[in-house]
Amino acid sequence: MNVCIVGAGWAGCAAAVEAVLAGHAVTLIEAAREPGGRARTLATRRTDGSTLLLDNGQHILIGAYTECLRLMREVGVHPDTALHREPLALVFPDRGGLTLPDLAAPLDAFVGIARARGWSPAERMALLVRATRWALMRFRCAPHKNVAQLCHGLPERLMQEFIAPLCVSALNTPPEQASGQVFLTVLHDSLLGGRGGSNLLLPRLPLGALLPEPTLRWLQARGHAVRLGQRVQALARVGSRWLVDGEAFDAVLLACPNTEAARLVGGAEAAPSLLPRLQAWAQSAQTLAFGAIATIYAELPGATAPLLPRAMLALRAAPGQPAQFVFDCGRLRGHCGVLAFVVSAFAGEREALQEQVLRQAAQHLGLAGLEVLQTVVEKRATFACTPALVRPAPAITPDLLACGDYVAGPYPATLEGAVRLGVAAARALQGPEPDAALR
Repeated sequence: MNVCIVGAGWAGCAAAVEAVLAGHAVTLIEAAREPGGRARTLATRRTDGSTLLLDNGQHILIGAYTECLRLMREVGVHPDTALHREPLALVFPDRGGLTLPDLAAPLDAFVGIARARGWSPAERMALLVRATRWALMRFRCAPHKNVAQLCHGLPERLMQEFIAPLCVSALNTPPEQASGQVFLTVLHDSLLGGRGGSNLLLPRLPLGALLPEPTLRWLQARGHAVRLGQRVQALARVGSRWLVDGEAFDAVLLACPNTEAARLVGGAEAAPSLLPRLQAWAQSAQTLAFGAIATIYAELPGATAPLLPRAMLALRAAPGQPAQFVFDCGRLRGHCGVLAFVVSAFAGEREALQEQVLRQAAQHLGLAGLEVLQTVVEKRATFACTPALVRPAPAITPDLLACGDYVAGPYPATLEGAVRLGVAAARALQGPEPDAALR
């Protein structure tokens, strides 16, 4: 099949690689001049005037992200060198918190909880009992439950130092609004995903170098078309084929943002009998709500060594202290003196945010004198992962599919969620399984 993929974010790159592996001819079209979508590389200036390559957000992968890791290897990226691996740790500047040992799952989680620093024996037991209950429930709950309801009765310290950080980092939605079922799915796949499944994988390379840029080189080396800086204007159904700005394809995969996909599908020219289906899908894609993530990059001028005792620390977020995590770019990429503060579920003003984060760093990290290098606010970073959310179906028609991270699936808007949806869309092009009697 001759396949057009619209969007070169992580979902589009995954779909392109998987489609090529299945024997399809691929044309990948991206509106921006660089691939990566909401997980891309950008350049900024350090305080000494030198150029620094950063990301539009500090993304975290985990060991259970099997599809991300598989595709990285496929396009020539070696995860062992590209990613910094360490056991899952929610450790605060005062060294309190949770660290999982390097043991088989789920033993690592139970031992880590039992050894958590700063938690009372009663608090540790409460989390162990609740985790056991979730396991006995097969990590399922009523669709309407939010995370706060799912965790009702847990001690306040556990909510603030374990549940809330995990929830906002994975779902970018506060516990009071976040889907309990999606939260349980993330816990299941990370804590029961085999040895190392819960490990943190922190990028040593710019995000663009992990998958998007190698994918483009991989595609071009195999003779497939890559077009950057080209926004698709229109879709049309003519006979058995789709026209993308007048160019005919056997199938189209929409890996672009929901607003772009809704624009293309809702405005597509097609037979009258097909239009209601297209309009209904476009409407479902437009109704999703989105949340913002802010990343504040700050530097301590003159620093010649990493500033933090580990690559990532959790922070106790509170009113006026918005950051939930801080990453040491010196430990990850050799950029000594540079830190990345992450504020998930962000709502507010950029200038006030920067001032609050600098005060938070001085108070909790003892780092006075930090200077802001750049603040990146992704206003539509992820869809709001709320209970019983009805996400748009991937299949619009058998040969027109959507695979952005917002379409129906078990995961929130993570890199692995996007990649899995891209892979699934490409595999759907292969048609139904042959009848067993004909095998």
